[in-house]
Amino acid sequence: MNPHEPVIVDAVRTPVGRRGGVLSQWHPADLLGRTLSHLVDRAGIDPHDIDDVIAGCVLTQDQQWGNIARHAVLAAGLPESVPAVTVDRQCGSGQQAISFAAQGIASGYYDVVIAGGVESMSQVPLPAAFVPGAPLGPWYSPAELARYAGELRPQGESSELMNQKFDITREELDAFSQRSHARALAATAAGAFRDQMVPLTADPAGVAPVIDRDEGIREHVDPAKMAQLRTAFAADGRTTAANSSQVSDGAAALMITSRAYAEEHGLRPRARFRSLAVAGADPVIQFSAILESSRRALAQSGLSIADIDRFEVNEAFAGVPLMFQKEFGVSDDQLNVNGGSVAIGHPLGSTGARMMTDLLVELERSTSRLGLLTVCEAHGTANTTIIERLD
Repeated sequence: MNPHEPVIVDAVRTPVGRRGGVLSQWHPADLLGRTLSHLVDRAGIDPHDIDDVIAGCVLTQDQQWGNIARHAVLAAGLPESVPAVTVDRQCGSGQQAISFAAQGIASGYYDVVIAGGVESMSQVPLPAAFVPGAPLGPWYSPAELARYAGELRPQGESSELMNQKFDITREELDAFSQRSHARALAATAAGAFRDQMVPLTADPAGVAPVIDRDEGIREHVDPAKMAQLRTAFAADGRTTAANSSQVSDGAAALMITSRAYAEEHGLRPRARFRSLAVAGADPVIQFSAILESSRRALAQSGLSIADIDRFEVNEAFAGVPLMFQKEFGVSDDQLNVNGGSVAIGHPLGSTGARMMTDLLVELERSTSRLGLLTVCEAHGTANTTIIERLD
């Protein structure tokens, strides 16, 4: 048995709040800090053993500027000796943090790493890219723009290209979104998320009642009203606010150790990594890279799509998991079984870690073995991770 094999020993996440909602008063460093301290307490490790903290964050400005991972470590009260770094792979940042942690442990240079992410889309100004019809942002260079001769566009507009290319109808998008809310609501009622939740109150001072559910989940979704919503990015399009992910606040973190460290310290390995893949594809359509990264992950692991028990595909737009489903022939009862970002919300830097936490718990709940997580990322990249539940 490989003593340097990286294993997940624990995982937690905050409830996800709407922008301007129950978590909007939390400074993002404190939000992640509370998540880190809760995870360390749960795992029962000596915090001086932590080799690094790696956290995803996308909107790294204002309250999230200056290596928010390090600020979160200090806010958490962890030893000053614990280093930290912030990574940005757009919507896959939290997932990439997990991959970097696993790779560092597999190399033998780390034994204990906390990986996760945070995003407060309430406290940090949203870029113009979130506004339908807004021009491209200044992060596009003249050379890049010239290379694509006016073809590049914001993600919302790219979602319509995806809908067209993969023949995804408005009816399919709306039905999938209704299902996301229904599944997330059922999972919440069944307590599927309860054990991994970081106890928080809307008031960071702890005066308000504890938040015990994701704020964006709707108990009643009216299909007729959803069908009447105006499209957001094209007059003749299919993407609406209701079949897109929600702008949100949240944090998540996983404790990843070497198998040798876990065994030496009496920790139970809950899952191991079968593959860690990334890919790039067309930056105009933006979302299709999940297909190539998933093929690479399957090839790395020696698995086929039929071997996977549960799939988590980020619902940046409802068309993304539908594209994945059409490409790979995945059944409805394996895909996003507890809802996704359309219902739960999408705090950019933390979503990959939130999804990994939920996937781990779902594999345990259903006594399934293999789970595949994939997240599309702005400008045409994607991450895919396959994990295996351990007994």
